[in-house]
Order: sequence, then structure tokens, then C-alpha cells
Amino acid sequence: LCYLDLSLPLEYKKLQDICLRMVSPESPAKLYCSYALNIILTAAVIALSVALSGETKTRETEKPVISTLGPCYPTCPSGWIGLGNKCFHFSEDMRNWTFSQTSCMALGAQLAQFDSLEELNFLKRYVGNSFSWIDLQRESTQHPWKWTDNTEYNNLVPVEGEEKHAYLTGSGISSSRDYLKRHWVCSKSNSYTSQYSGPSSF
Repeated sequence: LCYLDLSLPLEYKKLQDICLRMVSPESPAKLYCSYALNIILTAAVIALSVALSGETKTRETEKPVISTLGPCYPTCPSGWIGLGNKCFHFSEDMRNWTFSQTSCMALGAQLAQFDSLEELNFLKRYVGNSFSWIDLQRESTQHPWKWTDNTEYNNLVPVEGEEKHAYLTGSGISSSRDYLKRHWVCSKSNSYTSQYSGPSSF
């Protein structure tokens, strides 16, 4: 906190004393003294105003500025649909299982994998009446279904049929020969961005 010396300058007081000692009210000297006193007083007021203004600006400058980052939101590429921590892409073309997997890999993804009934029901709803390849495959009917990362499928929903590659329909999961042409679904982890809500100060 700054304290300003509001006392009048010594020269001002001396000049005031000289003016008061003058007897004649019509004296030109007294008139000049009045002018001089007014000028000095005006200068003092201006100096005080400038000093107070500078102090206020300094205080405003010293206020802390905080950049506020809002919550994170999942972001998916254009043409992809997000759910939870994943992004899904539904093809319009129809190809065999191998081509479908290669197409997903070119997009930095793989044929769709799901970890919960929520994700499965989401995929079924978007697939509708079409048949779409997903990531599940097996070596034979005597082997378990696995994802392509070699993780064993938890049989959340049984896969119908006796073939080696799985596809999704609006009603469930079935198996088929890999050379048949079908739609496909890709999946990959999404990225997160923080929403910037601007600077705030207090």
C-alpha cells in the first residue's frame, strides 16, 4: 500500500504568507500571487491524480490470470461415430474379411471389437439389416473365438454357425466363410481434447 504526501510544497506556503501580508486588496502583486497560488494548486492536484491512476493500473496488472481448461471430450475423425473410449466406422462398400481388415488397418484401426453389451447393442443398432464383418475369428470349430490381437473372446454373446470368421447383424453374431463379400465395421481408441474456456482473473 502506497501513502502519498498530500502536504503542500514549502514554496507554496511561503508564497501564501507573502500574499497574506499584502495590505491593499487592489495591489497588482496580490493579484499575481493569486494566479501563482492557483497554478501551484492545480499542478499539485494533477500530480496527485496521475499518482493515484498509476497505482490503480499497477494493482490491476498484478491480478493473477488463470487459463481454465474445461472437461475433456472424446473426439473422433470425420465419418466415425464415438461411444465411450472408442470410435467406430461403418463401411458402405462390401468386401471379403481379409480386405475389410486391411482397410481398417489403413485407417489406424482394426475390424470392430467390443467389450460390453452396451458397445455390442450400439453396433447392432447401426448395422441394422446389413451383414458386417467384425474382428472375431477362429482356427476351427474346436478352437475358441479370438480377436486378432490373440485375446480370447469372452462369449458375451454366442457366435452362431460353424465357420471361422464372424460378422454382425442387427439380431446378433454369426459366422461365415471369409471370402464372402460383406460390409464391415472398424474400431479404434479415440483421442481426448480439453475444452478451453478462456482466461479468468480474481
